[in-house]
Amino acid sequence: MNDRSGIAGRFLDARRAAIGLDSYPGRFPATLDDAYAIQDEAIARWGRPIVGWKVGRVHPPLSERFDTDRLAGPIFAEVVEAGLPVDMPVFAEGFVAGEAEFLLQIGKAPPPGKTGFTLDEAADLIGAVHIGIEIASSPLGAINDLGPIAVVSDFGNNNGLVIGPEIPDWRSSGFQDWEIETVIDGTPVGTGRASAFPDGAIGAARFLFDLLARRGIATIPGQWISSGAVTGVHAARPGQLVEARFGDGLSVACRLKAAAPE
Repeated sequence: MNDRSGIAGRFLDARRAAIGLDSYPGRFPATLDDAYAIQDEAIARWGRPIVGWKVGRVHPPLSERFDTDRLAGPIFAEVVEAGLPVDMPVFAEGFVAGEAEFLLQIGKAPPPGKTGFTLDEAADLIGAVHIGIEIASSPLGAINDLGPIAVVSDFGNNNGLVIGPEIPDWRSSGFQDWEIETVIDGTPVGTGRASAFPDGAIGAARFLFDLLARRGIATIPGQWISSGAVTGVHAARPGQLVEARFGDGLSVACRLKAAAPE
């Protein structure tokens, strides 16, 4: 695939200009490996510190086609929830969604080069679990319709993270069985439980540790793992208030705003 640099550059140009893309910006890659190569190119050219990683689902039948039930992309910006809804920028001419998620903070780096983690090994590397909202947004409006290759190509369709309160004693809390609700402008739009995912939220961490090792990317303590949209992906637009309510009386919220050109 000889258009890797061009595709990465066009995605980055659109992000900097806060404009939409009407179609995938180049020859569509043939494989997820090609898409991750584009992502690697974009990470290098973006030149900003990665504060975490978004892990998203790949559903059947695409999971069979690509031989994976998850995908990942970098997170470059974080916002710590401080009791009031925070403003989060999104690409008004592209794709916009708010996703209720459990956020896992990496406590320890895995052994260098290790792959093939068990769930217990992955859990032992997690230092804390918080509630939160992933801001899923890309200049490419059709990114989710085009599937995992498009999503991986543009930072996993991520544009930030809202970090809510920590879950005390997360390993004994049963948080993966909590019922989660997403509410947009006061209207409930979805419910779900992390335990409905293959191997739950910890399965997302296990997938990510393995993927990063295979890509030669360091896993850094303090980084976040956004572990998957528990209630689904809910389309939204600038000006709307997105609230995520978690089963133990915890909640976090943000208001979406149109991103400004850099």
